[in-house]
Amino acid sequence: MAPSPDIVCLGEPLIEFNRPKEGDGRTWLQGFGGDSQNVAIAAARQGASTGYLTGVGQDWMGDAFLDLWKNEGVDASRVTRHPSAPTGVSFVTHSASGHKFDYLRKNSAASLMTPEGLAADYIAGAKIFHLSAIGQAISDSARATCDAAIAVARQAGVKVSYDTNLRLRLWDLDIARKVIDATIARCDIALPSLDDSRQLTGLGEPQAIAAYYLGLGAPLVALKMGSEGSLIATRERQVHIAPHKVEPVDATGAGDTFDGAFLTRLLAGDDPETAARYANVAAALSTTGYGAVTPMPRRSDVLTALKRAG
Repeated sequence: MAPSPDIVCLGEPLIEFNRPKEGDGRTWLQGFGGDSQNVAIAAARQGASTGYLTGVGQDWMGDAFLDLWKNEGVDASRVTRHPSAPTGVSFVTHSASGHKFDYLRKNSAASLMTPEGLAADYIAGAKIFHLSAIGQAISDSARATCDAAIAVARQAGVKVSYDTNLRLRLWDLDIARKVIDATIARCDIALPSLDDSRQLTGLGEPQAIAAYYLGLGAPLVALKMGSEGSLIATRERQVHIAPHKVEPVDATGAGDTFDGAFLTRLLAGDDPETAARYANVAAALSTTGYGAVTPMPRRSDVLTALKRAG
């Protein structure tokens, strides 16, 4: 059996239908989404070796994802296919207040994952294991699987990366807060976003939010602040990383692009602040087109933008 890739992600992929702002209201662009699989692709486009753990349906959508991962260089050798459950679907619409998600994901193939079916050896052989709160929220069995996966990673000395992505249509805020706080305490790299964290913590200031997550036990916090850049925090210091300015079209997947780029650069030996500068640029470039995956930049694009920015 082939060795594990450096970054292993776990979660739910979603076939994405994105309705452009300038369209006729009836035309949708089919793409690919699902935050954890977005991270796997974003990291692969920056040069990391990545793999994905999930379940997809025996449907055209599952076929499309397997083709996508093959083309993107994401190892899908441990992806399972459910005989009857479908692949999940997301719909993205846009308004003056930003982008909005609607889903067809109840009882999706990924939501039926179980701890018994977990590819523990695959996780144990990685350098970084990445998951998000969405993977924990889609079902009780998925939450138990995420918990088991974290335990495997920690026992094997694999760094745990965690995005607090909050979707309140999937679970109650109080439950989300308890699960997310408990997971932060077990992770090595916390990747929260500002809006979600304000709801989860009740705090307003980025510095206070970062301090809260450090206090729970995460040694490294990269707080994503959208057009305001990011805040990198360790127990020693907090540093604001300036944003990279672009003309945004669609912010879908920008945070996931940051995650994948940030993890890739940490593995390459960058210090967290340097990695965040790179990740800010990657995330910004990903907002210049529609969809989560299609506009994700490759390493050459990010390096060109960094050079131009001086």
